Amino acid sequence: MVDVLVIGGGNAALCAALMAREAGASVLLLESAPREWRGGNSQHTRNLRCMHDAPQDVLVDAYPEEEYWQDLLKVTGGITNEPLARLAIRASSTCRPWMQKHGVRFQPPLSGALHVARTNAFFMGGGKALVNAYYRSAETLGVQIRYETPVDAIELDNGRFVAAHSGNQRFEARTCVLAAGGFESNREWLREAWGQNERGEWPADNFLIRGTRFNKGVLLKFMIDAGADPIGDPSQSHCVAIDARAPLYDGGICTRIDCVSLGVVVNRDAERFYDEGEDFWPKRYAIWGRLVAQQPGQIGYSIIDSKAIGRFMPPVFPGTRADTLPDLARALGLPVDAFMRTVDAYNAACQPGTFDHTTLDDCRTEGLAPPKTHWALPLDKPPFYGYALRPGITFTYLGLKVNDRAQVHFGGKPSDNLFVAGEMMAGNVLGKGYTAGVGMSIGTAFGRIAGTQAARAARGDTADSANTPAADAAGESTGAHRAEA
Repeated sequence: MVDVLVIGGGNAALCAALMAREAGASVLLLESAPREWRGGNSQHTRNLRCMHDAPQDVLVDAYPEEEYWQDLLKVTGGITNEPLARLAIRASSTCRPWMQKHGVRFQPPLSGALHVARTNAFFMGGGKALVNAYYRSAETLGVQIRYETPVDAIELDNGRFVAAHSGNQRFEARTCVLAAGGFESNREWLREAWGQNERGEWPADNFLIRGTRFNKGVLLKFMIDAGADPIGDPSQSHCVAIDARAPLYDGGICTRIDCVSLGVVVNRDAERFYDEGEDFWPKRYAIWGRLVAQQPGQIGYSIIDSKAIGRFMPPVFPGTRADTLPDLARALGLPVDAFMRTVDAYNAACQPGTFDHTTLDDCRTEGLAPPKTHWALPLDKPPFYGYALRPGITFTYLGLKVNDRAQVHFGGKPSDNLFVAGEMMAGNVLGKGYTAGVGMSIGTAFGRIAGTQAARAARGDTADSANTPAADAAGESTGAHRAEA
């Protein structure tokens, strides 16, 4: 019997396994995917949103706690647990040295990527490199790893973990960390969550999955059915507008369309439906998937002219190109007359200003509904480009309720040996919306807390003032220091 069983193979699971092992616990990690697909959605990530009060190597200026909190508050619309959110925010300021110790390397943001040089630390080699570094470190430290081992049931005794089941295999452990992701690749659950709209459509049928095909939500559903306290709206998710030509699974970052704020977005009836220039793209890109999901046929079209070229990270597929706007509408299959009315009204409403895509500039529309509040330039320089958009689900927000020790709750009572991290609890912080890199902040903070707390519970230790969850998230637990000595 091992001390700590970690179920899952992404960032949160790996952070939990590494912290538990550093604290002296024996650890077994079960990953549902084959080795070549290990890492869950973490393999598709690029960066971590980091609080910092002064410049730090790859981070410029400062990004203090209160600004981070206000950014999160804005995108979630207040649907967030402030103490848990602030715990993750503060942990983001101190985790990078620990990450580097385990082989993660950072680089400045790529030119033209996102305007996040101040807020986000980018992984050298992206999420795949981060995942590989953590697995190498885990293997070196003696973490046992089993691939192709999806867990479908948990044995519980009055809220305490006893064993996990994968088919006919049974895994006992003194404590357990659940970090097996959400249900984004479970089409039937997505259909149930989104239901049928007023047009008789099932929106989820047109969703693409940006992340892993292995997150079916089997363990999440089992835990909720077993009486674990749930949190979050099953229809809420990290949902991005991505290229309609993207693959069904694992398209990742390169399928995202980043030119939305530089032009207009129309639905299949050639009508605009939201303010493309509401705020900086890293703060708003994750609302566009849901917006497109609410449109007829769950499809939209991002339209730009040649002035936008070079101002956004180009996606993997080239856009549809035409020398005139009517020709572009025809190439995209849009009603030409309606399209021209929309674009002509937008062009006429654009007010003179000083364009600057790095600031909330004064280029706006007047007398247009919906407005475009920033970066509004007429679409008048050929050639013109269009990108068909579909909703791309990254991860779902329905999860398990936790406290600051990452404990699973049953009827409001925290379990003393069952913990949860990553997507399976992110809904405590992310009730809706998203801002770039915050998912990795949550997974890293609560993965580290869960691993340390699980190791402590396996030893029979009780929490004390020297071993707070904040210290766990910062890598400052006594166990961690003993392991490093």
